[in-house]
Amino acid sequence: MPVFVGCDLGTMGSKAAVVGDDGTILGAALEEVPLHRPRAGWVEQDPLEIEASAHRVIRRALDESGERGEISGIAFSGQMSGIATIGAGFEPVTHYDSWLDTRCEPYIDRMAEWAGRVVELSGCPPTYSHGPKMLWWRHERPDAYAQIERFVPIGSFVAARLAGLQVADAFMDRTYLHFTNLADTASGQWSDELIALFEIDPARLPRLVEAVDVIGEVTAEASSASGLPRGTPIAAGAGDTAASALGAAVVRPGQAFDAAGTASVFGICVDGFRPDTAARTLMATRGVAPGTFVNLAFVNGGGLALRWFRDEIASDLASKPDAYATLDALAANVPPGSEGLLWFPHFQGRVLPPQPHARGSWVGLTSRHTRGHLFRSLLEGIAFEYAEWARLAAEAGSGDLRETRAIGGGAASALWNQIKADVLGIDWIPVVTQECGVLGDAIIAAAATGHVRDVASAADSWQRAGTAVRPDAERHAIYDRLRGAYRALGEALTPVFRAMVDAPPGASVEERS
Repeated sequence: MPVFVGCDLGTMGSKAAVVGDDGTILGAALEEVPLHRPRAGWVEQDPLEIEASAHRVIRRALDESGERGEISGIAFSGQMSGIATIGAGFEPVTHYDSWLDTRCEPYIDRMAEWAGRVVELSGCPPTYSHGPKMLWWRHERPDAYAQIERFVPIGSFVAARLAGLQVADAFMDRTYLHFTNLADTASGQWSDELIALFEIDPARLPRLVEAVDVIGEVTAEASSASGLPRGTPIAAGAGDTAASALGAAVVRPGQAFDAAGTASVFGICVDGFRPDTAARTLMATRGVAPGTFVNLAFVNGGGLALRWFRDEIASDLASKPDAYATLDALAANVPPGSEGLLWFPHFQGRVLPPQPHARGSWVGLTSRHTRGHLFRSLLEGIAFEYAEWARLAAEAGSGDLRETRAIGGGAASALWNQIKADVLGIDWIPVVTQECGVLGDAIIAAAATGHVRDVASAADSWQRAGTAVRPDAERHAIYDRLRGAYRALGEALTPVFRAMVDAPPGASVEERS
């Protein structure tokens, strides 16, 4: 029986799985990788730590599966908007510049002057993504920049080193293109126009490939480190969001996915490249399945806010394994709308549209509100944000939205799934195999090595839908009336956030002119 390895290089750690040719997970392993915060706003990881972690989880997954000699292929997925830097020997020049790192903000502002054209071509407004990050390294660290031969995603970095590639063979799969702000995403090529506009050196950009392209084979040295058989084919792989959408079997227009993890990601599968040129909020991205595109956005730290609430507001529950279940139970006793309490969920800055100084905010707080109200409002705030994105996607021509597949840790919350279904008025369906990232990776590896006909059919076969959570008409009507109030929050709070930018702790806040 052919078996495949998927390895996801996530923000908080590395995960690997050995997957059979029917989608059964035969072995899996997970390991945390530390985030380094050397300065305020800077978030880095050591690329070699990530690589070593990938090798360890692959070996452990292989050991658990007992399938070490039967591996037919491997693919990696990884964090999408951060960048790794490589030198002449394919060694890292700097730490991995995480998608959580905000130091490139001044260069987001520079690129924003041409945001209309950037969105029209790349599908993504300038944000904490490859283009602004490249400009930061060029202008702020010219000595390091001079040593950088290529900028690549972290998944490409680890896969290429597993294959022993040379710098000239550095690659990036096309599901990352929107996050570069330098591509013609519709055609799947670099944009000469945007590269020239922002004076990017094209020689430092990787070659573009498809997710299912085989980029090399496991070397003897990499075999010793990872436990993979020497000569195992390595597929290019995809961005983590794209791989997760594939693993959730969101491969056709009208389907959406809710990735409820550290970030809260909502994506809608559409039948063509549909950039959000009006609101500049949704990203227009390429899917793994040929001809598929996904309109998506995310709340940076959407899930992180729940952890913060548990640790700081409900600290008496923090050490208990059922902490979130207890908080859900409290929130379930609160009526829809949290009795007039709204939560603006941009806990770590608003990514789309870019409002880096935005912060999480409760509005409507009174003395009658309890922890249950506060926690329910957190859940509702994400759902309201999703509803706004669904509205924008419909205005961009996405068509009817029929269902959402729920993945990630938040999908385990029946209450949160119900709130999202009620707010958006559509079915919310947790998938059976929740390890969607590594499952999507394994599907890519199977397609790359000719073991499945196409990735969409394999996803339909390998993944199963769980029990659908249906929207309640009465609660949907209540939430529908609140959506206008939520929509007004962002606009109303913007001048407040601006006024607070330069105010030191303890200082009075004066509105900036």
